[in-house]
Amino acid sequence: MSKSPEDALRATLARVAPGTELRDGLERILRGRTGALIVLGHDRVVDSICSGGFDINIAFSPTRLRELAKMDGAIVCDKDGSNILRAGVQLVPDHSIPTQESGTRHRTAERVAIQTGFPVVSVSQSMHIIALYVQGIRYLLEGSEPVLARGNQALATLERYRSRLDQVTSALSAAEIEAVVTVRDVAAVLQRQEMVRRISEEIAQYVLELGADGRLLALQLDELSAGLGPGSDLLLKDYSNLGREELDIDAALKKLQNLDSTDLIDLGKFAAILGISPGIDSLEAVVAPKGHRLLAGIKSVPRAVADRLVNNFGGLQRLMAANIEDLMAVDGIGEQRARTVREGLSRVAESSLLDRFL
Repeated sequence: MSKSPEDALRATLARVAPGTELRDGLERILRGRTGALIVLGHDRVVDSICSGGFDINIAFSPTRLRELAKMDGAIVCDKDGSNILRAGVQLVPDHSIPTQESGTRHRTAERVAIQTGFPVVSVSQSMHIIALYVQGIRYLLEGSEPVLARGNQALATLERYRSRLDQVTSALSAAEIEAVVTVRDVAAVLQRQEMVRRISEEIAQYVLELGADGRLLALQLDELSAGLGPGSDLLLKDYSNLGREELDIDAALKKLQNLDSTDLIDLGKFAAILGISPGIDSLEAVVAPKGHRLLAGIKSVPRAVADRLVNNFGGLQRLMAANIEDLMAVDGIGEQRARTVREGLSRVAESSLLDRFL
């Protein structure tokens, strides 16, 4: 299965991150103030657009890459970057492929990347920059310092987002126990979950780009991401029957991810994703959860078992009121698991109410 352009870019960033041999070679080329055009892959299509040069097929090393870059022409490496296959090559891609670049080297790099599907690295001698071309995407590599500065700023934002998410999630859990949940409560949690997801993905991209220089950033991201609890899919599943039709969870998740920055601060947009028709009082409408999210917080209860419990009792309130015998009546629920569910829900209720009132 072919990778999406975004996935291909992330894979390429990992290959050229600080700490890798390829990045070392690129930095040597920059310091030597020479340019370079490097194709990171080889097949018949690459062969068909190569003219001249010579075959060398030697093991890759940063110093060899630097020395070969002194010559005119492109360098072709194998797909995993372990060997340099050709050097001094003139690349002749299809000239009908559109490109936004102006310089000869960069125009060639973009066209080769599009035509072959392999990443191409262009090192500009005059601009002193490294550009990646991956399936139509152009990405400028930066030094570690500016990337790390943006990463630390994003971490501070994530810390604030995470704190607010914990608050609204706790408030939702307490409201669910008391059966006073409104659409606003659900929309607020969906909103904060999406904000945390987006900033976490942004930081993960910085970590990938930083390579060996991003270890501390990765540790801090892991710490802030720990214990996030059930995601948006379970929350949507919990409230999937609010509209006229049962909610399509996958479609709703895609709508969440496609919200722009303006929509992200509008709780009405999240209510619409839940299937609630817009109106003056739509956010204040009282709704009832099924119980998927709270059951997911009980680690020893598999999701399949949780689904059977929800289907049997039809809602969180009836599930909370069930005793051991009621729970054991559900297919696949023995006495031990029934006690686990009963005690787990009791702990969740106690913890949520304490957080709300203390």
